Amino acid sequence: MVNGVLDAVQSVPPALAYVIIALLVFGEAAFFLGFVVPGETAVLLGGFLASQGHLDIVTLIVIVVIGAILGDTVGYEVGRHVGPRVLQLGVFQKHQAQLHKAQDSLRRRGGPAVLLGRWTAFFRAVMPGLAGLSRMRYRTFLFWNALGGIAWGITYSLVGYFAGASYEKVASTIGTGTAVVIAVLVIAGLVAWRVRHRRREQAEEQG
Repeated sequence: MVNGVLDAVQSVPPALAYVIIALLVFGEAAFFLGFVVPGETAVLLGGFLASQGHLDIVTLIVIVVIGAILGDTVGYEVGRHVGPRVLQLGVFQKHQAQLHKAQDSLRRRGGPAVLLGRWTAFFRAVMPGLAGLSRMRYRTFLFWNALGGIAWGITYSLVGYFAGASYEKVASTIGTGTAVVIAVLVIAGLVAWRVRHRRREQAEEQG
């Protein structure tokens, strides 16, 4: 199925390619399509097609970022309103350990967990819904969601773009430069979480 989707994106006109990529990125968290086709796969391919002149890299980045932010927002609302029922679906039954890990990450880190979850396929698909289920404030979610969507969209679009002629190679290794970017984002998220955690501990001690 994955190969069929990728072949389709490569063979269609640019306008339709943008739509397919946007829908895959949007649906990853909004409709849990990340269990079938990780959004990063489509974004990497889009970046590769941009390097070949089939797509425009700036347009691609804008579409990917918007799709990521909106898709996660829908996922948040799904979790907020019907989260418990969604988690009873069969597709989640064999992922209980990962779901518990994601929920624990949200409890311990709060907003930064949304940012960190953006870089893992499973967490990217479920973290927005779990954030809504946990009643995280929407303003908090939106900030970290937008930050993650922008960083992730730019990173993976450019990885595919600069990889040029070897899409398969890109899918298996994202390169040193991108690894540094991701490491910086992860560290920034961890630092922000640690500061908030320490302040909470101090508030509890004073209380």
